[in-house]
Amino acid sequence: MLDSLIAGFISWLEDIISAAGAWGLMGIMALESCNIPIPSEATLPFAGYLVSKGELNFHIAAWAGAIGCLLGSIPSYYIGYFGGRKFVEKYGKYFFVSKEELENADKWVEKYGDWAFFLCRMLPIIRTFISLPAGILKAKKRFFFSMTFLGSLIWCYALVKVGVEFGEHLDDILPLWHKFDEVIIVTCIIVAIIYIFKHVKKFKAN
Repeated sequence: MLDSLIAGFISWLEDIISAAGAWGLMGIMALESCNIPIPSEATLPFAGYLVSKGELNFHIAAWAGAIGCLLGSIPSYYIGYFGGRKFVEKYGKYFFVSKEELENADKWVEKYGDWAFFLCRMLPIIRTFISLPAGILKAKKRFFFSMTFLGSLIWCYALVKVGVEFGEHLDDILPLWHKFDEVIIVTCIIVAIIYIFKHVKKFKAN
């Protein structure tokens, strides 16, 4: 079951790359960094899978992903920069960014300074939305975008490498999915429901 879903995702990604090459991967990563929850934790490893098949260059895949992250961060940053905290607090519910999460971003910056944005680019989920609070907090543009690119480049290289290893050992891994696919899917559904429920409850309480 899970392997068929993954095969479909691979096929979809292959179609994009066959039509646009690394530009397709770059576009997907740009969307993710523009607050659209397309998980790079899935996209990049499967790009690595294509690398293992010889359909994409390893370094080009990593750099295309990092450049996409940078490009997608620009509009997100400026939404926060010009819209301000009130704008994001009012409309953040449409992309599940709560007031509490903005306050947590404040704490990260207070503790680590502008280097917090570099660290956040290598953290799941947080990396997708970090550009909004960066804009709100008026992070220095040159430093923020530089750290966005460098943090994303490390992230992309790491996950593309995971995909390469995955592709090279695909025959060994596939049998395991048949044993655990239902457990994995049910767990993911439960986590997603809890996440959405908690955020909807927060916004109703405000």
